[in-house]
Amino acid sequence: MIRMSLRAIVSMGVLIGCWLIGFVSESRSDWPQFRGPFGDGRVEGTKPPVRWGGFFDKPVWQTPIPGKGWSSPVVIGNRVWLTTGIETALSDRDANSKLTSRPFGTEDFQTHRSVELRAIEVDADTGQLLRSIPLLTRADPKPIHALNSYATPTPATDGKSLYCHFGSLGTVCIDLETGAKLWEKRFDLEEITGSGGSPVVWKDRLLIACDTMEEQFVIALDTMTGETVWKTNRPPISVAQESERRSFSTPLVIEWQGRTQLISVGAQWLVSYDPETGAEWWRAQIGTGHACVPRPVHARGIVFVCTGYWTHELVAVNTTGRGDVTDTHIIWRYSKQVPEVSSPVLWNEELYMVSSMGIATCVDAKTGKEHWVHRLGGNYVASPTVADGHVFFTSKEGVTTVIEAGKEYKEIARNELFGETFASMANYRDYWIIRTHPDLFCIGRSEVE
Repeated sequence: MIRMSLRAIVSMGVLIGCWLIGFVSESRSDWPQFRGPFGDGRVEGTKPPVRWGGFFDKPVWQTPIPGKGWSSPVVIGNRVWLTTGIETALSDRDANSKLTSRPFGTEDFQTHRSVELRAIEVDADTGQLLRSIPLLTRADPKPIHALNSYATPTPATDGKSLYCHFGSLGTVCIDLETGAKLWEKRFDLEEITGSGGSPVVWKDRLLIACDTMEEQFVIALDTMTGETVWKTNRPPISVAQESERRSFSTPLVIEWQGRTQLISVGAQWLVSYDPETGAEWWRAQIGTGHACVPRPVHARGIVFVCTGYWTHELVAVNTTGRGDVTDTHIIWRYSKQVPEVSSPVLWNEELYMVSSMGIATCVDAKTGKEHWVHRLGGNYVASPTVADGHVFFTSKEGVTTVIEAGKEYKEIARNELFGETFASMANYRDYWIIRTHPDLFCIGRSEVE
């Protein structure tokens, strides 16, 4: 379903010419943050495999990862980094007592006596586990949703340091060469279901969205010291339930028409900030939703965001405004099988997405027109990736469906790995780095390709 206001149609017309210019892209060899160098799941300059997982088709390497974590791998040089949590169990009696004492119910939640949070370093060429670096130990951590982990946010790196964010459990910066802890920061706030959104490095700032039950703000930390550079509160949120003030989306820094913007979606509002000062450029009320997880996607002055629970919509917003642009800069809305967790991916002029229940959709990025809808099967948390004209959808069951990017659904391959897969794929040269539970895989091109 597509809805467009008259003002939005005029606004869109101004931008159409920009679409004809095409992408201005650059090839980057590292994968330094959630969803890669561009923050949108797009791979440039390499040709990773489209087929793998057959009986005789072994991975380049396969390495068991200690503990449990849904964070995606990042790659710097020939090193893979990811985070994990080593859990210490509670007895069933103590766990039930702890869960029933909370006001948020006990169904679908888990709790532990303690958790040790670590950074894991792996050699990208050989798969050798080089270091398992203790970062934090938290006794009596707050319960989290059974589908979450204590190490869900993806770390980020600037090539010198690794920034590991664990939501309310803390944020740690370590030196990549020595593994030494440089600083630690903590916002002990109520997330209810655990953490989700990942940190973003921009210049000498670490940018984090904190959208919890008690407080909702975006903050910039100094990458050298961890000290607060600026902190900006979210716009007012109109809800009866405090739990519906939360969100878990990773912000995105964009450059458009000479203006640098930090695009961040929270409950009800999409906001653009100046990453230098934290001042608002503009805001748009995109709906009544909360618990937004998908990361925004940007192309040519338009950002595409998902609105969260309980009404799932994909919204396209023009980024050239100032102030409240709700009535003037929302271009279109699409409301069929929009993902609750997985982020969209953009290739040429098409947006691709997959819902939690495995319904994949392709829509026109300029207009929101639906090109196709296809049931992939399985359940989906990981965000899709696009490379060399192919889109890769990885299910929680470890099956990656590969399609040819285009206005018609054309399936190329189905590839299976063993283990639960919540993390999004990372690219290393012409290889995929894929995290399942409990293994990390490096996948190369098959002999049949």
